[in-house]
Amino acid sequence: MADDIFEHPRLAAVYDPLDSDRGDLDGYLAITEELGARRVLDIGCGTGVFALLLADRGIEVTAVDPAGASLHVARAKPGGERVRWVRGDATALPAMRVDLATMTGNVAQAIVDPSDWAGTLRGAHDALRPGGYLVFETRDPARRGWEEWNRAESHRVTEIPGVGAVETWVELMEVDGPLVTFRHTWAFAVDGQVLTSDSTLRFRERDEVAADLAASGYTVEEIRGAPDRPGREFVFFARRPSLPGTDQ
Repeated sequence: MADDIFEHPRLAAVYDPLDSDRGDLDGYLAITEELGARRVLDIGCGTGVFALLLADRGIEVTAVDPAGASLHVARAKPGGERVRWVRGDATALPAMRVDLATMTGNVAQAIVDPSDWAGTLRGAHDALRPGGYLVFETRDPARRGWEEWNRAESHRVTEIPGVGAVETWVELMEVDGPLVTFRHTWAFAVDGQVLTSDSTLRFRERDEVAADLAASGYTVEEIRGAPDRPGREFVFFARRPSLPGTDQ
């Protein structure tokens, strides 16, 4: 089940204007070019921003997400017909062989159950061609980023064309070991409706992620910092090993 922030039709419709700063995707576009990827699997695609950026560059994209409302928004965007949209997750993908699989926007942390995480890594591995890469980001737990998730820091009012003013904020609800739960709130001025969505993220240690990748058959080629959030995130480059005697 997807969180309401992605699954509720009214919230999915305003997701993009309320999260309009997607400078983080510039780094992923550069990585796609760096690796020479022509076929990409976008895991946890949400409203399709990254998938459509790739498709605009002539890349063959399969985009998967469990949230039907988010996919409805994605499909309706200009160029949406150029992307193969799949409702579901990486544990049950159609047959494919891609050069690159990605999880942008901290999607990896939203997969909190260990068995679901292992299944996601295996599903991505199966979708990659030999020599292909899985690239994703995850926040460094040592930075304790959740301490900034409070109403005072996050409160804002956004005027959205055709929707009106929407007041939003985030509140930290619970920290239980590596699991951090927080609540988004939206207040719509036009009719006074207030909606909330609770989400939980898992903050994995760097060595833990590397061990999980190795257990799923990957070779961790590199771990970088996120260019838009230096010192706050790890960006993992995990490679499905090439076939013996080949470069693929």
